[in-house]
Amino acid sequence: MDFVSIRIITADVARLTGFYERATGVDATWANEDFAEVRTSTGTLAVGSTRTVALFAAGSAEPGVNRSVIVEFEVDDVEGVHAKLAGAEVVQEPTTMPWGNRSLLVRDPDGNLVNFFRRAMPAAPSPARPGL
Repeated sequence: MDFVSIRIITADVARLTGFYERATGVDATWANEDFAEVRTSTGTLAVGSTRTVALFAAGSAEPGVNRSVIVEFEVDDVEGVHAKLAGAEVVQEPTTMPWGNRSLLVRDPDGNLVNFFRRAMPAAPSPARPGL
């Protein structure tokens, strides 16, 4: 089994897809006005309209109510993404986390929490302690 994508359901596919295109610098692939995908080398963020929900099970997904999932993107330049997303709701300014990652938390136009982070630089090897 392979993990392939996350799909966000929205009432405005163009607006939400545009946010993720701007954030990632990746042009979306559009199937039609109700479905687009932002594909990176490691995964896909799919964006579907509320009209697609009935194809699975009517009422099974609802836009703009997520408060438990964080969509995460590993980036080279956290501050650069912050600048590209001027006007987005910032939850946490670029911050170095206790585990060393540099992280920016924002909400996308539907209120979903998105983390753009750069992994911690590898620690320098520590010298062997004498006597060990």
